[in-house]
Amino acid sequence: MTDLSGKVALITGAGQGVGQGIALALAASGARVAVTGRTLAKLEATCAMVADRGGEALAIEGNVKDAASLTDMVTQTVARFGGLDILINNAQEVPNGKLLDVSDEAFLAGFESGPLANFRLMKLAHPHMVARGGGVIVNLASSAGIRWDMSGYGAYGAVKQATRVLTRAAAAEWGRQGIRVLTIAPHAESPGLKWWVANNPEEAEAFFRTIPLGRIGQLEEDIGRAVAALCSSDMGYLTGATIPLDGGQANFD
Repeated sequence: MTDLSGKVALITGAGQGVGQGIALALAASGARVAVTGRTLAKLEATCAMVADRGGEALAIEGNVKDAASLTDMVTQTVARFGGLDILINNAQEVPNGKLLDVSDEAFLAGFESGPLANFRLMKLAHPHMVARGGGVIVNLASSAGIRWDMSGYGAYGAVKQATRVLTRAAAAEWGRQGIRVLTIAPHAESPGLKWWVANNPEEAEAFFRTIPLGRIGQLEEDIGRAVAALCSSDMGYLTGATIPLDGGQANFD
């Protein structure tokens, strides 16, 4: 079992889906977790699940598109738990659709909730991680950014690829300070994936056939536990990489 005892983690978009799965896995590994999102009731449900397992969690309602809200997330986390060791940038509004159909507003929302929010939170977390002697940042990308046929995924892929570049830059700039920065690209049983399957059944069926392991990842068991392992000292020499937690489907080479 991965041991993250004494670590403090902040996870955005943790009221459901992948963010919740990661929060549960980190807490099960011993970390105290701050979970953030726009719906307090969902966050409190995540905290209750953590508490049922003997963990400690803090719910922080907020919007990653708002700079002041991001500052508040970090401030509350540090005030409650005394520091910050792990940052999981999971929250993302998805600007799906063909380029002529995606509005400026939708693209901007995808950028603000994704790479811009990640950029801001990474900088906010940086001094607290330095004070603790290092830390781990995990940003979420998507294989949508490397599809051979980008039709309908250009705007979404663009914001996710921007996140991968930020990961590489932060890994290079902050490595000597003991801060590791990684990107994961998961396929998981999230509400977003379920919506996509329901609205694109033929494409989804063809997509699933390309997954070598033949299934979609489970939120906590497959994605969350992998992230917990990546945040552990056992992975202390890994940084700057994109890890596709997708059953072998994507090729990021």
